Amino acid sequence: MAAATAVHEALAGLPLIDHHCHGVATGALTPAGFEALLTEGDPWPGVSAFDTPVGTAVRRHCAPLLDLPRHVPAEEYLARRAELGPREVERRFLTATGTAVFCVDTGFAPELLGTPAQLAEAAGAVAHEVVRLESVAEGVAARGVEADAYGDAFRTAALDAVRRPGVVGVKSVAAYRTGFALDPARPTDQEVTAAAGRWLARGGRLDDPVLVRHLLWTAVDLGLPLQLHTGFGDNDLRMHRSDPALLTDWLHLVSGTVAVLFLHCWPYQRQAAYLAAVFEHVYLDVGLTLHHVGPVRARAVLEEALEITPYRKLLYSSDACGLAEFHWLGAYAFRRGLGELLQDRVDADEMSPADAVRLARWAGADNARRVYRLSDDL
Repeated sequence: MAAATAVHEALAGLPLIDHHCHGVATGALTPAGFEALLTEGDPWPGVSAFDTPVGTAVRRHCAPLLDLPRHVPAEEYLARRAELGPREVERRFLTATGTAVFCVDTGFAPELLGTPAQLAEAAGAVAHEVVRLESVAEGVAARGVEADAYGDAFRTAALDAVRRPGVVGVKSVAAYRTGFALDPARPTDQEVTAAAGRWLARGGRLDDPVLVRHLLWTAVDLGLPLQLHTGFGDNDLRMHRSDPALLTDWLHLVSGTVAVLFLHCWPYQRQAAYLAAVFEHVYLDVGLTLHHVGPVRARAVLEEALEITPYRKLLYSSDACGLAEFHWLGAYAFRRGLGELLQDRVDADEMSPADAVRLARWAGADNARRVYRLSDDL
């Protein structure tokens, strides 16, 4: 038991690197506003979002941080949250995560969520930026560009974006826009111009398959780690098109270039694990999933991800968005779930205590530090 306790102690005391998350809602939330952020789905009239695994987890595990008893009714939880105010709630949950570094996707709802600097200040941590490339492309279109100039204009805008201080990576939501069943080849300039003409004429979000391919290849050219949303998300997603195995041919073509990091993954954590096992440049996390399944099931998801994933390929992320509770729940579920499964491997003599502690530190911080080239001092 002493060896197993050492694993839990190593995880409990480990300053985490959350390699993918979002900001926290900047204003006070109404009960309806809180419940809207509690789910990836749409509200159901007459049904509370608290009546879900994540809602139960919030009432069980987050309530004590607001000086409330475990399993407090939702109405009392929300009343206490409002009494404390958004900044105090944010401070309590973010500092409790024990996160040293946040890598923040700034491309989703920036008008509603706090900045990386605000997140860092509340947590007493360091924050870096991850640039969402679809937002860059849509910004180019909004400013006005001719179809034959789009390709160069997007490349220039992307380069400008990643040169901002504090940027450590880029992200694509191709899984939402087209899915991954794409022609893996880099599109020609002529193909990009024709596709840009079609897209610019109709407007809207970037969802043209040729331009999404162009975006992914531009990401490779940028040379920074590339995050790809995979699997679980809101109902704008077509789940069957977000299986990372659909990118196998593209991964062959970009081998030896940039790190490709599959985010979230559920229910495709096993497919992502396979890709991480056979491609040197592929990594994964199970963020977002952990707080939605709740701490009691986090171990099961992590265990499937670690069936064949090389130990230097698993990263921690919360993918917390909007609610500071999700930052805390993600960190707690990760520490608890990973600690439980490693403890069992040590107890069964399938892994030495030293190996288990090393794996925990790699997954919690060191793998992200290496991939994103972060300072060893953090």
